[in-house]
Amino acid sequence: MQNTDKIWTIVDSKQADYIELSDRVFEMPELNYREVKSAAAHAEQLRREGFRVETGIAGLPTAVMGEAGEDGPVIAILGEYDALPELSQAPGVSEHQPLPNQPAGHGCGHNLLGAGAMLAAAAVKDFLAERGLKGRVRYYGCPAEEGGAGKAFMVKAGAFKDVDIAISWHPADFAAVTAAISLANTTLDFEFSGRASHAAAAPHLGRSALDAAELMNVGVNYMREHMPSDARIHYAYLDAGGIAPNVVQAKARLRYVVRATMVSQVHELIARVRKIAEGAALMTETTVSSEVVSAMSSLLANTPLENAMQRNFDRLGPPPFDADDVAFARRMQKTVTPAHIESAFRRSGLPVTDFPLCNAIAPKEVPGPRMMGSTDVGDVSWAVPTVQARGATYTIGTPGHSWQLTAHGQSPLAHKGMVHVAKVMAGVAVDALVEPGLLEKAKADFAERLVRAPYKALLPDDAKPPFHMF
Repeated sequence: MQNTDKIWTIVDSKQADYIELSDRVFEMPELNYREVKSAAAHAEQLRREGFRVETGIAGLPTAVMGEAGEDGPVIAILGEYDALPELSQAPGVSEHQPLPNQPAGHGCGHNLLGAGAMLAAAAVKDFLAERGLKGRVRYYGCPAEEGGAGKAFMVKAGAFKDVDIAISWHPADFAAVTAAISLANTTLDFEFSGRASHAAAAPHLGRSALDAAELMNVGVNYMREHMPSDARIHYAYLDAGGIAPNVVQAKARLRYVVRATMVSQVHELIARVRKIAEGAALMTETTVSSEVVSAMSSLLANTPLENAMQRNFDRLGPPPFDADDVAFARRMQKTVTPAHIESAFRRSGLPVTDFPLCNAIAPKEVPGPRMMGSTDVGDVSWAVPTVQARGATYTIGTPGHSWQLTAHGQSPLAHKGMVHVAKVMAGVAVDALVEPGLLEKAKADFAERLVRAPYKALLPDDAKPPFHMF
């Protein structure tokens, strides 16, 4: 108990510096593998705190690692700082106001994720030094979570091979232990090649790559009826071949994301999608090629670490939001529908109320079907025992990947939620270092799960970080 109280006090003493860091990164929302300024800001803060800093981890130019402490177990705390396109937004306002000359935004709160994770790591560093304890804490700044699978490439390169446990978090509308359920996925690009021609004077001489892409999409849409109900397939046009309708388009490029709860299902669905692409090429007398861009595994649970995190949440209670935070949240709720708000409560497992912010720790296990996303933390969880938290940093009902979520990024309520979850993560790290048997139990749980379901990475053996694609 005294250890936890001490670590939470250290977090409180450091929060101003890390609130500033979260805001600095907010202003630098580069995309996958281009987080140059964000990675530099994190490396600068690590050096300021006295960490031993390495950059270019696992061959990724925007991956950063800071280590402190000597000998003993290695505790990794994972951060992110990448952004999303088309989500530019002025901070702290409750109407859509894109910022000029800034096409991207932190529509998933990764500016807070990185700063909060580093705040937790810095507090553990100070705790180890003050108590003279053996142990090392590492902050990993991980790029390209949003579709680039940065951590999967880091796992593949062995970046976590000597880590004992890993801890992370993600912004959310409710604070809770994150249930270890997610969708494994693979991102693939399909490129069709045809023959250009004058669409009026010689249409019979053309072979339309755009037609092939359209037919592929239609075929996959028909396939959706005949796949597992919790699987997902998404697509986007990267290149439609041009803007002139009187030209038969000779090229077209699509990006597909294939998701499922099991790695084997992802492989099966990819094989079917590839057949549809080949059929579209056959029908249009074009050719098609495909390339894996990235891939992420589903999450592997760890009961001892999840229980330790739950104890920290239970002792700490919900974030200390004030009247100004509530007023801002009520304004933000007016920008969404009642269905958004009801859905958020349903996902949390808590009864619907008219209070717009988290005022109770949500249960980890929620009955009924769950809506799932994907995360490259999944691959880390198959490499080392891993636990994640959800931190309450935005208004209940805020859609993910939205301008509304970006607008929360520099708000006082987001900062309070970030500091709150940093305390929880730091508490779990300290518990693992000082609580007899916890580390051993976590490792035993991990080993048992791997026996039942050995890890098989979705990334192909020859996959390279897709710098050239972003």
